[in-house]
Amino acid sequence: MNIRKSAFRTLIFAGLASSMFAPAIAMADYYGLATYRITVQNLTAGQAFTPPVIALHNRRANVFAVGSPANDGVIAIAENGNLEPLITALSGDPNVYSVVQGNAPVVPAANPGGTPFTDSVTFEVTTDRRARFLSFVSMLICTNDGFTGLNTVRLPFRSKTFLAASYETRTEQNTEDFADIVPPCQGLIGVGSDDAGTGESNPLLAEGGVIIPHAGVIGDNDLDRRVHDWADPVARIVIERVRNKH
Repeated sequence: MNIRKSAFRTLIFAGLASSMFAPAIAMADYYGLATYRITVQNLTAGQAFTPPVIALHNRRANVFAVGSPANDGVIAIAENGNLEPLITALSGDPNVYSVVQGNAPVVPAANPGGTPFTDSVTFEVTTDRRARFLSFVSMLICTNDGFTGLNTVRLPFRSKTFLAASYETRTEQNTEDFADIVPPCQGLIGVGSDDAGTGESNPLLAEGGVIIPHAGVIGDNDLDRRVHDWADPVARIVIERVRNKH
């Protein structure tokens, strides 16, 4: 696969803002638009998430499905924290009406690293009212190919809370070796290491599997179960319909 991680370090350290907003549009309901406030919260103790990628779309869009092979965009996030391939694919899909991304990692509130990142991120998105569903994807950074997400959940009339589980694409062996994991892993969770990680996927570790629930951290290499393991659900997603004042 040889998927590059070139954009991820820049994305991680470019800014520490906890949210990005697509401004609400006045009279939105009159012009075929709807506004939603979407909050993604990290519920783990020791797994940072990459900035979320969120899509608002109709029923015909499909971001991922358990039991099916992951598409290239989801693989790029799950293995390498590279958001761009999925953003590009979603932005070019006529069934997707809005795509937004975070601009900083979503790090557990109790993380021992004491990093200045936040454990939640909020977006406010004004979109075409034909968008009836939401999907999102974030990498579990201290894994080989782990991610969390939602696929095609219905947007609420008022508000609704969803809990997201952990998955793996089964496209990279779970070596749990810092040499095979996205470099920011150690620092975000406060684990010291002289291993710089890698800038590319290793073809020798490639697998041809399908998306399955993640079994968690075994802890027989660099990853420590006491630090990096988790229990599902790993994320809470709150979606609120914002009523525009006329």
